[in-house]
Amino acid sequence: MRRLSTIAVAWSLIGSSGLAAGSTFTGVEFGRVEGVRLLLDARVPDGPGPFPAAIWVHGGGFTTGDRRAFPPALADAIQRAGFAWISVDYRLAPRYPFPAATDDVESAIAYLKAHAQEFRLNRDRFVLLGESAGGLLVSYVGARHRPGNGVAAVVSFYGEHDLVRRTHPAGGCFNDGKFVPNPQPGQPQFCLSRGLAAFLGISGPGPESERVIRQASAINHLGKEMPPYLLIHGTVDLHVPFEQSVVMFEAIHRAGGRCELYAVDGGGHGMTAWDRNPAQAGYRDYLVRWLVKVVS
Repeated sequence: MRRLSTIAVAWSLIGSSGLAAGSTFTGVEFGRVEGVRLLLDARVPDGPGPFPAAIWVHGGGFTTGDRRAFPPALADAIQRAGFAWISVDYRLAPRYPFPAATDDVESAIAYLKAHAQEFRLNRDRFVLLGESAGGLLVSYVGARHRPGNGVAAVVSFYGEHDLVRRTHPAGGCFNDGKFVPNPQPGQPQFCLSRGLAAFLGISGPGPESERVIRQASAINHLGKEMPPYLLIHGTVDLHVPFEQSVVMFEAIHRAGGRCELYAVDGGGHGMTAWDRNPAQAGYRDYLVRWLVKVVS
């Protein structure tokens, strides 16, 4: 693995962000599995620290994307609040099905905790954030992390949490942006998007599929010792139904945990469209206030 000192460079953001200069770490290898190099990029504020850290896990339907896919407006807002911003890779499906991706997120956390002093990070103030596929991954890792790998908080944007309910809806099926009515209303159907099929390594119903579906559901691993969660979800999401965040919110409270749910009224799947709508872009300010309250 590369030494951090060989890749640290001065950085500044172009535009009107007004962020102070700090350090950028690009292409840091935090793990290697079956010949696949797992990399992270980090931006750390100027000063001695140690700083709280926001660890971003990208979306992409479990099959595409990498650490360079992150929302700049969100990163900017979080960095303004004094957080380091870190974006991580994970192995993609279908070549690497569950639990490869969640294992890689765990490896990133472990690496950053072990190297916290070099990055000038506070290892007790890590926050996991992810959108869509990344929202599922951070939700799962936050609830079922390895010993010593706990984080201070989890923020899941339109992630899937209850895959049993997701794949066996009593109503219609939200599948790859389309709503498919249930041909037998009231009777659960098997609803499986291409991304979930690739991530779970399944193609249809069956005993082994049901086992994997239950195991990969964050909602099945909740406890009162889990970190506080913030769930952010558009109410008209046709890729991941808003219901997924509602049932997770309710389940966390039943388990004795802490959770807040921010509903983006009329929002679809993806914060890019929210950012263009002043009535929906308030999620960023809400998130930053929540982070400062819970983590800082």
